[in-house]
Amino acid sequence: MSGDILQIFSEFLGTLILVLLGDGVVAAVSLKKSKAEASGWIVIALGWGAAVTIAVYISSFMGPAHLNPAVTVAMAIAGNLSWGLVLPFIVAQVVGGIVGATLVWLSYMDHFKITDDKATILGIFSTGPAIKNPVSNIITEAIGTIVLILGLFAFAQYTVADGMSPVLVGILIVSIGLSLGGATGYAINPARDLGPRIAHQLLPIANKGTSDWGYAWVPIVGPILGAVIAAGLFALIV
Repeated sequence: MSGDILQIFSEFLGTLILVLLGDGVVAAVSLKKSKAEASGWIVIALGWGAAVTIAVYISSFMGPAHLNPAVTVAMAIAGNLSWGLVLPFIVAQVVGGIVGATLVWLSYMDHFKITDDKATILGIFSTGPAIKNPVSNIITEAIGTIVLILGLFAFAQYTVADGMSPVLVGILIVSIGLSLGGATGYAINPARDLGPRIAHQLLPIANKGTSDWGYAWVPIVGPILGAVIAAGLFALIV
C-alpha cells in the first residue's frame, strides 16, 4: 500500500475505532438495561479519553492519526501536512465515523429496541447543546478545540517516551470533556459528530427521531474555527 493511501486508510480506521468506542460508552451509559446504564458523565468523559488513546495507538503507526478534520486543518496550516491530503483525510474520517457508529448500533441493537427516548438515542450518535444558542455553542466548541490543538502542538515540543504520546492525548480529551463538555457535549471534532449523525439518519434504528440537521453545522464550524485560531496562536508563539 502506497504511503498516501496507507495514511488515508489509517484516518478511516482510527476514526472508526474512535467512534466505535466513544459512541459506545455513551450507548452503554444511556440505553435501557445496559450494564452501565446511568453511570454518568464521568464515565463518558473517561470512556472518550480511552477511545482516543486506543484509536491513536491503532492508527498512528500508519499515519499521523489526526482522526479529526479540525486537527487535519490545523496541521496543514502549521505546514505539517500537505494541503493535498486535507480533503482525502477528512473524507476518510467522516466515513470512518459512519462505520464506527453503525457498529455501535449493531452492538446495542436490542437495547435500542427498548429505549424510547428519541433525544437519548440521537445523543449516542451526535452532540447537542444543553442550552441551544448557536453563537454560544460555537464559542464553546471553538474554545474546546483551541485547547485540543494547543495541547497537541505543545506535546510535540517535548521528548516523550516511546509509545506514550497517545496517553497524553487521551488525558487531554478527558480534561476537555470534564471541564468544558457540559455545555455542548464537546464534539471538538466534525467527523465525530457528522459521521455518526449521517449513520443515525440512514440506519433503521428503533425509536429514533430527527437527526437534528439544524444544529449539525455548529460542531463543524466551531471546531474548524478553533483549529484556525489555535494554529495562528501557536505560529505567533513558536
